[in-house]
Amino acid sequence: MAERWLRGEVAGGVGTITIDRPDKRNAMTTAMWHHLPELLEMFAADPAVRVVVLTGAGGNFCAGADIGELTGIGRRGDAHPSTFAEEALAAFPKPTIAAIEGFCVGGGCQLATACDLRFASADARFGVTPARLGIVYPASATQRLVRQVGASAAKYLIYSADLIPAEHALRIGLLNEVVEDVHKRVEAFAATLASRSLLTQRATKEIVDTIATGADPGAVTGRWLAEAHAPNGDMEEGVAAFQERRPPHFTWNAPSL
Repeated sequence: MAERWLRGEVAGGVGTITIDRPDKRNAMTTAMWHHLPELLEMFAADPAVRVVVLTGAGGNFCAGADIGELTGIGRRGDAHPSTFAEEALAAFPKPTIAAIEGFCVGGGCQLATACDLRFASADARFGVTPARLGIVYPASATQRLVRQVGASAAKYLIYSADLIPAEHALRIGLLNEVVEDVHKRVEAFAATLASRSLLTQRATKEIVDTIATGADPGAVTGRWLAEAHAPNGDMEEGVAAFQERRPPHFTWNAPSL
């Protein structure tokens, strides 16, 4: 069932993961939480995949964990399976985009915030809902939410468990864009990202994430600068394409560092 409810497809350099359980507003079962890192691992190893889009079928993104499994859901240590899925998504080495419409609640919001970028339709609704169930929100998810929206907005969302509209989410920094047709916009933007240098994107992802933790990015930046200056790399191609007034053809795909 996990493979049917959580499916991956590749086209035009973009790997799309669709949460496809519309009768349950795309609520995630234990098996689905465990299947997501497997799909991500497959896409990470595939040189044809340069960007990953996470979305939901049937007009909703994800309503979170399946409430029917909440009390008996499997755990490793103190961690809910959603945490492992979230961490796998956050650590994915290529750009990730959440394409959101309808409900993005609980574990759905956890997945969305683990993506690099978030685009939503105007009808999207967001909520971080552990206070409705007496649950302590995972430390990793709380930390990521605070980095994105700030301490006060994170407390507002978690304290209240209220759903907020897309414009509110945009205002506090939870979203990058609110658009009329989210799938059309994300398709175009993902195609743009797929045409850019993956070396630049992977370096930026690691450097920005390092800065976000408060750590010194010097060593990380140094490693990526060495990679960028390697012979016959993306930098040489980018400069040559600029001088020759042609689109670049970037070929870098995996770090040699």
